[in-house]
Amino acid sequence: MYQVGIITASDKGSKGEREDLSGRLIQTLIEEKGYRVHRYVVLPDDEEALAKEMLYMADELQLNLILTTGGTGFSQRDITPEATLKVITRQAPGISEAMRYNSLQITPKAMLSRGISGIRGKTLIVNLPGSPKAVKESLGFIIDTLHHGIQILVGDTSECGQK
Repeated sequence: MYQVGIITASDKGSKGEREDLSGRLIQTLIEEKGYRVHRYVVLPDDEEALAKEMLYMADELQLNLILTTGGTGFSQRDITPEATLKVITRQAPGISEAMRYNSLQITPKAMLSRGISGIRGKTLIVNLPGSPKAVKESLGFIIDTLHHGIQILVGDTSECGQK
């Protein structure tokens, strides 16, 4: 059972002014797939705070997957991708490209997502959009393939080719 961390980037959510529907939806969807949510936090849109939490989840807790939600748009406060870039050592662009590609089939606004994906040690970090609808769609596009990626990352399998 792979261990997951969820980070919601939301100024209002971190102050208790808005309920975090997206983070809770991620938790529900990921647990339905057999993952265990080990840590879930709501933080303000602060680059240093987000990067520090990702480092804690990856390096200290050694979680296998970190899913962020929020902070991937064009607003001046949307800095989740920048925080993620500070933390990852290798990019995994295909994951975010797949989310954007499939989302473009639903709305042209998908091209405005700046979310990224990458690896730190044996932890995969994926930026998801902020709305519950976009979270459900985006996670649905990638979740099954992510499982195989995590298996390879942590050394549970080394094969990508089909038999």
